[in-house]
Amino acid sequence: MDPRKFLIAPSLLSADFSRLAEEVAAVEAAGADMLHVDVMDGRFVPNITIGPFVVDAINKVARVPLDVHLMIADPDRFIEAFSRAGAGILTVHQEACPHLHRTVHAIRDLGMKAGVSLNPATPVSTLEHVIGDVDLVLVMSVNPGFAGQQFIERTYTKVRQVAFLREQAGRDDLLIEVDGGVSVDNVGALYRAGMDMAVSGSAVFSSGDYAAYIAAMRARVAE
Repeated sequence: MDPRKFLIAPSLLSADFSRLAEEVAAVEAAGADMLHVDVMDGRFVPNITIGPFVVDAINKVARVPLDVHLMIADPDRFIEAFSRAGAGILTVHQEACPHLHRTVHAIRDLGMKAGVSLNPATPVSTLEHVIGDVDLVLVMSVNPGFAGQQFIERTYTKVRQVAFLREQAGRDDLLIEVDGGVSVDNVGALYRAGMDMAVSGSAVFSSGDYAAYIAAMRARVAE
Protein backbone atom coordinates (compact mmCIF):
# COMPACT_ATOMS: atom_id res chain seq x y z
CA MET A 1 0.00 0.00 0.00
CA ASP A 2 1.23 3.52 -0.77
CA PRO A 3 2.14 5.54 2.34
CA ARG A 4 -0.23 8.28 3.42
CA LYS A 5 0.51 11.71 2.06
CA PHE A 6 2.16 13.97 4.63
CA LEU A 7 1.28 17.68 4.65
CA ILE A 8 3.00 20.60 6.37
CA ALA A 9 1.18 23.82 7.26
CA PRO A 10 3.54 26.39 8.81
CA SER A 11 1.74 28.55 11.36
CA LEU A 12 1.93 32.20 10.42
CA LEU A 13 1.47 33.09 14.10
CA SER A 14 5.26 32.71 14.38
CA ALA A 15 6.07 34.66 11.22
CA ASP A 16 7.43 38.20 11.13
CA PHE A 17 4.23 40.22 10.69
CA SER A 18 6.17 43.31 9.61
CA ARG A 19 7.03 41.43 6.39
CA LEU A 20 4.19 38.95 6.20
CA ALA A 21 3.94 38.75 2.40
CA GLU A 22 7.65 37.90 2.22
CA GLU A 23 7.25 35.25 4.91
CA VAL A 24 4.32 33.69 3.04
CA ALA A 25 6.37 33.52 -0.16
CA ALA A 26 9.36 32.11 1.71
CA VAL A 27 7.54 29.20 3.37
CA GLU A 28 5.70 28.41 0.15
CA ALA A 29 9.02 28.25 -1.69
CA ALA A 30 10.34 26.07 1.15
CA GLY A 31 7.67 23.46 0.50
CA ALA A 32 4.62 24.35 2.59
CA ASP A 33 1.46 22.53 1.48
CA MET A 34 -0.86 24.98 3.26
CA LEU A 35 -0.61 28.06 5.44
CA HIS A 36 -2.03 27.75 8.96
CA VAL A 37 -3.70 30.95 10.13
CA ASP A 38 -4.59 31.28 13.82
CA VAL A 39 -7.53 33.56 14.66
CA MET A 40 -7.86 34.41 18.37
CA ASP A 41 -10.38 36.70 20.05
CA GLY A 42 -9.12 37.18 23.61
CA ARG A 43 -12.21 35.39 24.94
CA PHE A 44 -11.98 31.74 23.95
CA VAL A 45 -8.20 31.96 24.33
CA PRO A 46 -6.15 34.56 26.24
CA ASN A 47 -4.71 36.28 23.18
CA ILE A 48 -5.85 38.41 20.24
CA THR A 49 -4.43 37.96 16.75
CA ILE A 50 -6.10 38.73 13.42
CA GLY A 51 -9.48 38.76 11.69
CA PRO A 52 -11.02 38.36 8.24
CA PHE A 53 -9.34 41.48 6.76
CA VAL A 54 -5.84 40.15 7.39
CA VAL A 55 -6.83 36.67 6.19
CA ASP A 56 -8.10 38.30 2.99
CA ALA A 57 -4.77 40.12 2.61
CA ILE A 58 -2.85 36.85 3.09
CA ASN A 59 -5.08 35.13 0.56
CA LYS A 60 -4.23 37.77 -2.04
CA VAL A 61 -0.54 36.82 -1.95
CA ALA A 62 -0.77 33.11 -1.06
CA ARG A 63 -0.42 30.36 -3.65
CA VAL A 64 -1.35 27.47 -1.38
CA PRO A 65 -4.66 26.99 0.50
CA LEU A 66 -5.32 28.75 3.78
CA ASP A 67 -5.96 26.50 6.78
CA VAL A 68 -7.82 28.92 9.06
CA HIS A 69 -8.17 27.94 12.72
CA LEU A 70 -10.84 29.84 14.65
CA MET A 71 -9.97 29.97 18.34
CA ILE A 72 -12.94 32.21 19.06
CA ALA A 73 -16.21 32.20 20.97
CA ASP A 74 -19.39 31.90 18.88
CA PRO A 75 -17.62 31.18 15.59
CA ASP A 76 -20.92 30.90 13.70
CA ARG A 77 -21.03 34.70 13.50
CA PHE A 78 -17.92 34.78 11.31
CA ILE A 79 -18.23 31.76 9.00
CA GLU A 80 -19.38 33.83 6.03
CA ALA A 81 -16.72 36.48 6.63
CA PHE A 82 -13.89 33.94 6.56
CA SER A 83 -15.39 32.28 3.51
CA ARG A 84 -15.27 35.63 1.69
CA ALA A 85 -11.71 36.15 2.99
CA GLY A 86 -10.55 32.99 1.22
CA ALA A 87 -10.32 30.23 3.82
CA GLY A 88 -9.85 26.83 2.18
CA ILE A 89 -10.29 24.92 5.43
CA LEU A 90 -12.18 26.52 8.32
CA THR A 91 -11.68 24.83 11.68
CA VAL A 92 -13.82 25.55 14.73
CA HIS A 93 -13.43 24.29 18.27
CA GLN A 94 -15.77 21.62 19.57
CA GLU A 95 -15.78 23.47 22.90
CA ALA A 96 -17.04 26.72 21.28
CA CYS A 97 -19.94 25.22 19.30
CA PRO A 98 -23.16 24.24 21.10
CA HIS A 99 -24.59 23.02 17.77
CA LEU A 100 -21.48 21.53 16.18
CA HIS A 101 -23.32 19.55 13.48
CA ARG A 102 -25.05 22.73 12.28
CA THR A 103 -21.81 24.70 12.32
CA VAL A 104 -19.91 22.07 10.33
CA HIS A 105 -22.60 22.00 7.65
CA ALA A 106 -22.73 25.79 7.49
CA ILE A 107 -19.00 25.77 6.71
CA ARG A 108 -19.31 23.12 4.02
CA ASP A 109 -22.37 24.79 2.47
CA LEU A 110 -20.15 27.80 1.72
CA GLY A 111 -17.67 25.64 -0.20
CA MET A 112 -14.98 25.33 2.45
CA LYS A 113 -13.67 22.16 4.05
CA ALA A 114 -14.80 21.87 7.66
CA GLY A 115 -12.44 21.10 10.51
CA VAL A 116 -13.09 20.52 14.21
CA SER A 117 -10.42 21.10 16.84
CA LEU A 118 -10.11 19.53 20.28
CA ASN A 119 -8.36 21.16 23.24
CA PRO A 120 -5.98 18.90 25.18
CA ALA A 121 -8.55 18.07 27.87
CA THR A 122 -11.43 17.37 25.44
CA PRO A 123 -12.01 13.66 24.76
CA VAL A 124 -12.08 12.28 21.23
CA SER A 125 -15.44 10.65 21.96
CA THR A 126 -17.12 14.07 21.59
CA LEU A 127 -16.64 13.72 17.82
CA GLU A 128 -18.38 10.37 17.38
CA HIS A 129 -21.57 11.89 16.02
CA VAL A 130 -19.94 14.32 13.57
CA ILE A 131 -17.01 12.27 12.31
CA GLY A 132 -18.92 11.51 9.12
CA ASP A 133 -19.48 15.21 8.44
CA VAL A 134 -16.03 16.77 8.90
CA ASP A 135 -13.02 16.94 6.60
CA LEU A 136 -10.36 17.44 9.25
CA VAL A 137 -9.80 16.87 12.97
CA LEU A 138 -7.25 19.16 14.60
CA VAL A 139 -5.70 17.78 17.78
CA MET A 140 -4.25 20.52 19.95
CA SER A 141 -0.98 19.36 21.47
CA VAL A 142 -0.71 22.51 23.60
CA ASN A 143 -3.34 24.65 25.29
CA PRO A 144 -4.26 27.14 22.57
CA GLY A 145 -3.46 30.82 22.74
CA PHE A 146 0.29 31.30 22.33
CA ALA A 147 3.09 30.03 20.11
CA GLY A 148 6.18 28.28 21.42
CA GLN A 149 4.59 26.07 24.09
CA GLN A 150 5.83 22.64 25.15
CA PHE A 151 4.32 19.62 23.41
CA ILE A 152 1.91 17.54 25.55
CA GLU A 153 3.10 13.93 25.41
CA ARG A 154 -0.37 12.38 25.70
CA THR A 155 -1.07 13.75 22.23
CA TYR A 156 0.24 10.53 20.66
CA THR A 157 -2.52 8.54 22.37
CA LYS A 158 -5.12 11.07 21.33
CA VAL A 159 -4.02 10.98 17.69
CA ARG A 160 -4.27 7.18 17.74
CA GLN A 161 -7.80 7.49 19.13
CA VAL A 162 -8.82 9.84 16.31
CA ALA A 163 -7.23 7.47 13.78
CA PHE A 164 -9.24 4.59 15.22
CA LEU A 165 -12.45 6.64 15.03
CA ARG A 166 -11.61 7.50 11.42
CA GLU A 167 -11.13 3.82 10.60
CA GLN A 168 -14.37 2.81 12.31
CA ALA A 169 -16.25 5.46 10.32
CA GLY A 170 -14.67 4.38 7.02
CA ARG A 171 -13.32 7.89 6.50
CA ASP A 172 -10.01 7.36 4.72
CA ASP A 173 -10.35 10.90 3.32
CA LEU A 174 -10.41 12.53 6.77
CA LEU A 175 -7.25 14.47 7.66
CA ILE A 176 -5.78 14.39 11.16
CA GLU A 177 -3.84 17.54 11.99
CA VAL A 178 -1.69 18.28 15.06
CA ASP A 179 -0.89 21.79 16.27
CA GLY A 180 1.45 22.86 19.05
CA GLY A 181 5.09 22.04 19.69
CA VAL A 182 5.40 19.95 16.52
CA SER A 183 9.02 19.74 15.40
CA VAL A 184 11.53 17.53 13.62
CA ASP A 185 11.95 15.67 16.93
CA ASN A 186 8.38 14.36 17.18
CA VAL A 187 6.90 14.60 13.69
CA GLY A 188 7.84 11.01 12.75
CA ALA A 189 6.18 9.54 15.84
CA LEU A 190 3.07 11.67 15.26
CA TYR A 191 2.83 10.47 11.67
CA ARG A 192 3.10 6.85 12.79
CA ALA A 193 0.30 7.51 15.30
CA GLY A 194 -1.98 8.65 12.47
CA MET A 195 -1.30 12.35 11.85
CA ASP A 196 -1.53 13.51 8.23
CA MET A 197 -0.81 17.23 8.57
CA ALA A 198 1.63 18.97 10.89
CA VAL A 199 1.23 22.56 11.99
CA SER A 200 4.65 23.92 12.90
CA GLY A 201 5.21 27.55 13.75
CA SER A 202 8.09 28.40 16.06
CA ALA A 203 10.17 25.43 14.90
CA VAL A 204 9.99 26.44 11.23
CA PHE A 205 10.21 30.21 11.56
CA SER A 206 13.07 30.17 14.08
CA SER A 207 15.06 27.58 12.12
CA GLY A 208 16.96 30.07 9.97
CA ASP A 209 16.42 27.90 6.89
CA TYR A 210 12.77 27.15 6.22
CA ALA A 211 13.42 24.80 3.29
CA ALA A 212 16.00 22.74 5.17
CA TYR A 213 13.78 22.41 8.21
CA ILE A 214 10.71 21.38 6.23
CA ALA A 215 12.84 18.88 4.28
CA ALA A 216 14.12 17.48 7.59
CA MET A 217 10.54 17.01 8.83
CA ARG A 218 9.63 15.15 5.64
CA ALA A 219 12.73 12.97 6.01
CA ARG A 220 11.73 12.00 9.55
CA VAL A 221 8.29 10.99 8.30
CA ALA A 222 9.82 9.00 5.42
CA GLU A 223 11.90 7.01 7.89
